[in-house]
Amino acid sequence: MILKFLKKVPAGMMVIPLLLGALLNTLFPEALQIGGLTTALFSSAGTNTLLGAQLFCMGTALQVKDMPKVLKRGGVLLISKFIIGAGIGILVGKMFGQEGFLGLTTLAIISAVTNSNGSVYLTLMGNYGDQADCGCFPLLALNDGPFFTLVALGASGLANIPFMSLLAAIIPVALGMIIGNLDHGMRDIFAPMGTAIIPLIGFALGTGIDLLSIVKGGMSGIILGLLTVFVGGAFIVLCDKFITRRPGYAGWAVATTAGNAVAVPAAVALIDKAWEPFVAAATVQVAASVVISCILAPLITNWWAKKFGCPKYPLEGQKFE
Repeated sequence: MILKFLKKVPAGMMVIPLLLGALLNTLFPEALQIGGLTTALFSSAGTNTLLGAQLFCMGTALQVKDMPKVLKRGGVLLISKFIIGAGIGILVGKMFGQEGFLGLTTLAIISAVTNSNGSVYLTLMGNYGDQADCGCFPLLALNDGPFFTLVALGASGLANIPFMSLLAAIIPVALGMIIGNLDHGMRDIFAPMGTAIIPLIGFALGTGIDLLSIVKGGMSGIILGLLTVFVGGAFIVLCDKFITRRPGYAGWAVATTAGNAVAVPAAVALIDKAWEPFVAAATVQVAASVVISCILAPLITNWWAKKFGCPKYPLEGQKFE
């Protein structure tokens, strides 16, 4: 009964557990902080472990011959998301200054739109994409943090690429790929597990979200979330369709704001003091974008994937390599 309900809801395997986790965290934030195995598995503390396990499992199904596709697809998604986020933010900054427009600061726009939620992307690709799509996750980890925001703001000389974070994201999928290529029996065991733990990942992600962030961010935060999903997402989808010749479902999957993007405005202000007056406003706006984009992006990805096709739901006569 539960599984049938989840399958009826667009992206329900992830969205429903995510909303339940967010609701629990909003109403009873300490409920899962009792320690031990409960906190390790069901709270936001378990997100990285679950994602690592999912990356390993999906890596076992990734063939060496797929690597050129991974680099091409991931590169297009990464660069196009940066271009649209930086482009909008810089344009607003040039026209309206650091204060921004409609209450949206330049800092908030660039912080939110250039950062994608890799956890949401990976989970959605497990539902709709193929192993090459999932293999893009480590490459997309580059936009997870303040680096691209600093580049867009002209402060790239003061930032360092988080190499160790990137390496840490690559190791699970690389190890899985090695084992899967060496032993097809191991691949047959582990590959299906990547999809099986999606509800657990959704719930763990949800327990790190406070639904009150939407209220605190106000109308400007809601606008930022919609901007991230619809304007940013549309541009990425166009690039995905015309450059990589894909249906575009992966473009919507990265039309999100990463949870740790909430800390980006403060990180930028530590390097460039001129942004300090805008940190408080930008932080709550980005937080609102995190919540809104994490809810909308899976729903849109589900609709798009089934309307225009994807590896898991191909249209009649549609083939994927």
